[in-house]
Amino acid sequence: MGLMTQLLTLPLAPVRGVGWVMQQVVRAAEEEYYDPGPVLRELAELERALDSGQIDQETFDRREDELLDRLEEIHRFREANGA
Repeated sequence: MGLMTQLLTLPLAPVRGVGWVMQQVVRAAEEEYYDPGPVLRELAELERALDSGQIDQETFDRREDELLDRLEEIHRFREANGA
């Protein structure tokens, strides 16, 4: 960017700043939402609940399918975004 361009677009600086902040917020939210750690922990807790008799096999199977689908979604997102 040349000096003239910078001077002419200076009034737009606050808008660009807000845009940058929004990008950072979205990126942080995506990192948290697409983190496989909580899903893996929940799978482990689910298995412990089955082993201890807190839940039955049908509940385990249903919830496990949901969590595995979530992990697949996370994997696809991370591959598509180079993470």
